[in-house]
Amino acid sequence: MSTAIGVILEIIKITVPALIVFFTVQTLLKEYLDKQYKLKQLDYQQKKQDGTLPLRLQAYERLSLFCERISIPNLVLRLRTEEMQVADLKVAMLIAIQQEYEHNISQQIYISDQLWQILQLSRDEIVYMISNTAASLPADANANELAKRLFQLIGESESNILSKAQLAIKKEVSTLF
Repeated sequence: MSTAIGVILEIIKITVPALIVFFTVQTLLKEYLDKQYKLKQLDYQQKKQDGTLPLRLQAYERLSLFCERISIPNLVLRLRTEEMQVADLKVAMLIAIQQEYEHNISQQIYISDQLWQILQLSRDEIVYMISNTAASLPADANANELAKRLFQLIGESESNILSKAQLAIKKEVSTLF
């Protein structure tokens, strides 16, 4: 019986240190592999960001230009002719806004959903302002009347919706740096 206990004690003397070494190596190896994985993941994220940053900046530039191109003063200056009537200018402005929107719709994949909603609301507000103002005038009136009323509305408005959209673009761009 004492030889059996002696054998068991010898096995324990060999097994316990071996188990301690095994678990120590396992823990160290796991920590090392976790750190290597995190480094690779960080490197991947950096490479991914380096590739998309120029595209994102270009998207912000294009959307800023979109805001400028759909502003009422720019639309009036670009589209109005002397022989136009209210209905003609209204349609020309609404078509121009829609075309600008469609031209820039793909930029939404590079910006936040919140900024895209702000831009859509801005566009909708401009469309509403043009449609509502045009509806208050006789359709056969000269387009200059529509232009005057729209400029008055812009002058009376305390907050310009497109200025807020431009500010939101600038704010989001600043988060990139």
